[in-house]
Amino acid sequence: MKRSLLTFFIVVGLVQTSCNLPGSTPPQSGMMTAAAMTVQAALQTPLASPTAGASATVAFTPTSFTALSISVGEVTNCRSGPSRDYERITQIQPGEQVQVIGFLPPDYWVINTQAGICWLPAEFATPTGNVEAVPTVTAPPTPNGDAPSAPSFSKNGWSYYCFGTGQTDVTFNWVDKSNNETGYRVYRNDDVVAELPANSTSYFENIKLQAGQSANYQIEAYNLSGSARTQVVTITC
Repeated sequence: MKRSLLTFFIVVGLVQTSCNLPGSTPPQSGMMTAAAMTVQAALQTPLASPTAGASATVAFTPTSFTALSISVGEVTNCRSGPSRDYERITQIQPGEQVQVIGFLPPDYWVINTQAGICWLPAEFATPTGNVEAVPTVTAPPTPNGDAPSAPSFSKNGWSYYCFGTGQTDVTFNWVDKSNNETGYRVYRNDDVVAELPANSTSYFENIKLQAGQSANYQIEAYNLSGSARTQVVTITC
């Protein structure tokens, strides 16, 4: 009986020791904490230029959350941060599968693209895979600074021509009055129809506008601190 008890305690001791060996599987919470820290570190690296091409792929290889990708149903902007005030890095095309590396509840996925890491609105994305395995990240800090000044129209700052077919050419030329804008947005009837880079001063488009119909336009300068628009310009055919 004494020998049996001695053998039992030796076996128990060996089992307890083996649980503390380096090869033991860490708890799931520890894995997710490490994954989140890895993603957060990757988000601190400078973003690649939107025109850099395939060579700009972020050197980031997730290990514990490779089972999730997302796609969009329509062309969707992916930005350098979680709001429309951040610069657009690239556009995700319908049906394109992109790799998820993080999530900012409840509104944004962080994804890895050929143009760099960027933030995609969750409302436009459909996830495929293990959503629970994706680490939660925090938003990048908003830098201090002033909002840009609104652009202004000089004399003859806009023109348009209504064709008899219902097509209308619209041209805008404005004065760039800021040196700190991230870019410009063109609004038609309060909807964004174009995003332009910093220092832009003109925009052209062709729209459908029948006789008697009108369209309202504004040009907006924006950065992370805020935005400012021109007065409303109304064109009528």
